[in-house]
Amino acid sequence: MAEQNAFRFSLSSHPVALGFFLGFRLAALLTYIFGLIFTSNFVLIFIIVILLLAADFWNTKNVSGRLLVGLRWWNESSSTGDSIWVFESADPQREINGTDSRFFWTVLYSTPVVWSLLALLAILKFELIWLSLVIIAVILSSTNAMAFTRCDRFGKASGIANSMFARSSRGLMQRIAGGFISRVYGG
Repeated sequence: MAEQNAFRFSLSSHPVALGFFLGFRLAALLTYIFGLIFTSNFVLIFIIVILLLAADFWNTKNVSGRLLVGLRWWNESSSTGDSIWVFESADPQREINGTDSRFFWTVLYSTPVVWSLLALLAILKFELIWLSLVIIAVILSSTNAMAFTRCDRFGKASGIANSMFARSSRGLMQRIAGGFISRVYGG
């Protein structure tokens, strides 16, 4: 399995950008999870995770998105004080690497889901101080996901999101139906 993932990673047009994109996200998640398990020093874990989340947000918005899928976004203020979202897309003739695109969109959409599950866990365990950190992570990762989805004019992002949702919901429905049938007919 590791060899297969390493092979897929080697197919990337920009393996360094892909590595930093995955690295910042995994580092923030793992620091939070291991911080919960192995230490009670909330301040240290909070600072480290916030720095990793900020680095991930900036890197995804300005470097990884541009290199991996040819998209970039930013927010400006008009002279009247209104917020203006600006979306930049690469030349339509530019060929986007399929490996880069799949990794980017899958990780971009799955990260807010994972942080949301961690938020639910923090609520259920009544660890509300840790919830503040997780809420920041959900906001930052969701903002990037939403902005890149809006930035993608050709619909690749929504197509990938729809196929991921269809696959996961189909699998869930099969498990539910299988469990129901086994209870009814299996005795």
